[in-house]
Amino acid sequence: MEWKEIMDKEERSFWGLLGMELISADKQMVEIGLNADERHLNSMGIVHGGVLSAMMDQSMGTLVGAVKGRLGVTTHLNVQFLSPMHKGILKVSAFPLHETYRTMTLRAEVRDAEGVLGCISTATFRVPKA
Repeated sequence: MEWKEIMDKEERSFWGLLGMELISADKQMVEIGLNADERHLNSMGIVHGGVLSAMMDQSMGTLVGAVKGRLGVTTHLNVQFLSPMHKGILKVSAFPLHETYRTMTLRAEVRDAEGVLGCISTATFRVPKA
């Protein structure tokens, strides 16, 4: 599957609903941005943990696609929330940690425009049989 085809599908999916944008992608790192607004906040006025988790999951899944040449599915997602994130530009970066033939383990982190680390995540993805 080519990047354009993947991104066209993403725009019509949950990715597009949240308003995520691909900043960069290669086999070493994927960066995704989001301009967090009122719809991304929880009742406490900070970015909802589900939004942050989705950003990290999506960035790591996109990296799996870049490395493996096809998309995988999340089998494990571990999230640690470190600092509250507020409205404005957020950026998630994903990095590979370990790879086997059909699995990848990755790490992601979300930072705000000032570079404050809001949360980190590790995940394992499985690439289905072709």
